[in-house]
Amino acid sequence: MKVNSEPIKNWFGFSRKERRSSFILLIILLIIISLRYIVPEKNIDLKYISTENTENENRTGIISDYNSSTLKPVSFDPNTASYGTFIKLGLDSKAANTIIKYRSKGGKFRKASDIKKIYGIQEEQAAKLIPFVEVGIDTSKKVNHNFRNQQKHLIEVNNCDSASLIGLPGIGPVLSGRIIKYRRLLGGFARIDQLKEVYGLPVETYEIIKERLIADTLAIKKINLNTAVYKEISHFPYFEKFEVTAILKYRQLKGRITGLQDLIENKLITKEKAGKVRPYFRFE
Repeated sequence: MKVNSEPIKNWFGFSRKERRSSFILLIILLIIISLRYIVPEKNIDLKYISTENTENENRTGIISDYNSSTLKPVSFDPNTASYGTFIKLGLDSKAANTIIKYRSKGGKFRKASDIKKIYGIQEEQAAKLIPFVEVGIDTSKKVNHNFRNQQKHLIEVNNCDSASLIGLPGIGPVLSGRIIKYRRLLGGFARIDQLKEVYGLPVETYEIIKERLIADTLAIKKINLNTAVYKEISHFPYFEKFEVTAILKYRQLKGRITGLQDLIENKLITKEKAGKVRPYFRFE
């Protein structure tokens, strides 16, 4: 009995076009497989990657924050350490910049615990860093020594010029100009701590220069509150405009102001303000 194999040939058979396509596909697969063995795989050393990334970050000015919990701090002097050193110690960029800015304005670290005063440094971070702080000079002795020397070179703040103020740590032309301008508005400084009222003068700078200044209260230009006009009194920085108007109206009604007590009793100014302005007025 003869078996008809035609249906089987039709089922498994390929046309000429299909055989050509299959042959091309097979060649492509062989080429791909061959390339896998012909072209070696390029392995990059992890150390190289780490070094390359660090160099790139340094070139672009971007340094990633370190994890302070895994770092092992080394000895450092906060008065001289670089930005990069602070970053490596585990501080973030904001805290590192705060230290650099503090130093640029004349700030000094006199003892290890001073690191806790820097804004942005957490107590936990400070506790880890303090054992490694090595201040380069014995400031506890040097400050006293400097103070004795500086007593011979104290600056009288009510008569000094701009050049004398520029010679102080952290005081440049802008701040010296503002100090003199504020002195002119006041009529003179009654106390050194009034310098803290000068716009833009950092507290850190004030703490550094306060021991080098004295205020001669005899140099204050006082305002005669019984003859002064509105413009003269309104320029005085401690009085509000409504207070000046009330004082002048009271003087007009009474004819004369005998003293600051008159203003207090008539509730024109408070006792606190009277104490603040007392050095600046006379009542002839």
